[in-house]
Amino acid sequence: MTRILLGISASAAVAKAADLASKLRQAGHEVNVVLTPNAAELISAQLLEALTGRPVHVSEYGPNRRCAMDHIELARKTELLLIAPATADLIGQLAAGLAPNLLTTLSLAIPADVPRVLIPAMNPFMYAQPAVQRNLKTLASDGWRVEEPATGEVACGDEGPGRFLETHEVLRRLGDLLGA
Repeated sequence: MTRILLGISASAAVAKAADLASKLRQAGHEVNVVLTPNAAELISAQLLEALTGRPVHVSEYGPNRRCAMDHIELARKTELLLIAPATADLIGQLAAGLAPNLLTTLSLAIPADVPRVLIPAMNPFMYAQPAVQRNLKTLASDGWRVEEPATGEVACGDEGPGRFLETHEVLRRLGDLLGA
């Protein structure tokens, strides 16, 4: 069993992220979900809690926090940081070392020896932008494992690289980190 911190950013692919969370739990992994505030507008934390059997985290602030150092506690318990989907915005924040939300703060608090994986998902024109590609290269050089997205039709109808990977493909690609 791997203790996975699944970060979900605001993308049309959040539905696939829910399936991924469910399949990871079914495979015997402990899955702690952290939503960006914008992702929490697209998918219910309650649904993800039902799928993972664990509390879902959105903010470091407010009545749902247990202590002032929730982000440190979560980081210490993480054996794999998986951000899926990773949007262009989140990728830029991570590449710049910014921490405007709980997910980015946690990403900075994860010990260097914990594997960190990004599964990008965005419009193909966004994915092809030099700034996005530069940010992905920066993260890869910082030790992040960046998985190439699928090629195909995305939610807006455009086609090309940027489509979120199917759940079985994510699990296949992460087999070495999940003990599969």
